[in-house]
Amino acid sequence: MNVIEVADPADDRLADYVRLRDSSLRRSLEAEHGLFLAEGEKVVRRALRAGYRPRSLLLTRRRRTVLDDVAAEFSAPVYVVDDAVAESLVGFHLHRGVLASFHRRPLPGVAEVVADARRVVVLEDIVDHTNVGAIFRSAAGLGVDAVVLAPRCADPLYRRAVKVSMGAVFTLPYARLDNWYNGLEDLRRRGFTLLALTPAPDAVPLAEAVDGDGRYALLLGTEGDGLSSRWIAQADVRARIPMAARDVDSLNVTAAAAIACYELTR
Repeated sequence: MNVIEVADPADDRLADYVRLRDSSLRRSLEAEHGLFLAEGEKVVRRALRAGYRPRSLLLTRRRRTVLDDVAAEFSAPVYVVDDAVAESLVGFHLHRGVLASFHRRPLPGVAEVVADARRVVVLEDIVDHTNVGAIFRSAAGLGVDAVVLAPRCADPLYRRAVKVSMGAVFTLPYARLDNWYNGLEDLRRRGFTLLALTPAPDAVPLAEAVDGDGRYALLLGTEGDGLSSRWIAQADVRARIPMAARDVDSLNVTAAAAIACYELTR
């Protein structure tokens, strides 16, 4: 590996890793340079296995040798820093001691992503990166074929989403709708039955809404408010997860997504 020791957190060579908790800065910087970050040894390895091309690797001194076995895959520079330098650079204690910056790929279109899919999850304006990452992990683990994002949905390659998904965002195909207003109609034209997940008491239990032969697109709404009235109106079926407790009408979106993905794919 091309190992370079860096003592100054203001060194321009470390610019990809600056102020990781400043979401506005990170969105601007990552969009400008076409990059994303992977945090932790396992996630970095999964990004490499998925074929993403590294820009650089940042290791704390105590974790300097952790990726020596994949050294051949790092034609990019490997920066080694003390813990104090890493903390000053990223804005928190980097206890995992491993960060990598990767080049993004062009995002495929919806038609390409769903062409051979039978089970798809569609996220409407879910803005919390942790929730997006958790949904990707459940969808990938339970056998969903692809994810489609509404235009305002959070970025699956944002660091928190990548970390929570444990790298599932690298392997589960996804695309972003160009048009929130009538984007669902394209999925319907491609043969998908649109299932809107909602706690509405007149919705059918999800287990009764899915058979083994159809193509289904499961619609999940934003945190708190759920699906918009327009997307619910456009759905072919409104489905719910039955609740046992009378004073609990629904689950949070990540728990609901996990249960719904199981029902969708079993």
